[in-house]
Amino acid sequence: MKKSAYQLFMWLVLFAGEAMADSLPSEDISVQVQISGNNVIVDLSLVVPANPQETWAVLTDFEHMSGFISSLKESKVIGISGDVLQIYQRGSSMYGPVSFPYESTREIRLLPFNQIRSHMISGNMLKMEGTTLLTEEGGQTRIVYHADTITGVWIPPVVGKIFIEHGTREQFQQMRNEIIKRKQLTPLVRRNGN
Repeated sequence: MKKSAYQLFMWLVLFAGEAMADSLPSEDISVQVQISGNNVIVDLSLVVPANPQETWAVLTDFEHMSGFISSLKESKVIGISGDVLQIYQRGSSMYGPVSFPYESTREIRLLPFNQIRSHMISGNMLKMEGTTLLTEEGGQTRIVYHADTITGVWIPPVVGKIFIEHGTREQFQQMRNEIIKRKQLTPLVRRNGN
């Protein structure tokens, strides 16, 4: 365990310069990461040019999520009880040659169309709690995401922060791209009568 944590730390140090060069201050996806030992808190905010229902459709499309989020290798619903889903996901966060594999089974509570609560049941983290809020802003939707996790290994604060910010921003950018893609396809489907 200590050896793998040390190897991850060394890879993160080697590629921190590249990560810093890629993080642009003008990006419109705001990501804040706080690291204290193995506790990681992530706060994110972005606006998508879609209504809450269109946004919700993508954020809760767990069966197809691995098709539009590059870090996910597998995503499936393994249980449903009312407004609570059990979701299994497996993937690998990558930046250059550095990768961090992850696996989790989470309980997802859906409060359409404004809140998604996530609680990890099992996985390679010690704790993972998340909340996603959707609010309408002038015909668009603001997504506000908060996650509180405890990893199984120590994460270097500076380099780890860059790695997590990059991965989180990339994941939500890919979700936003999917929301926009589906929104653009909807009028075509209606015109063709499908």
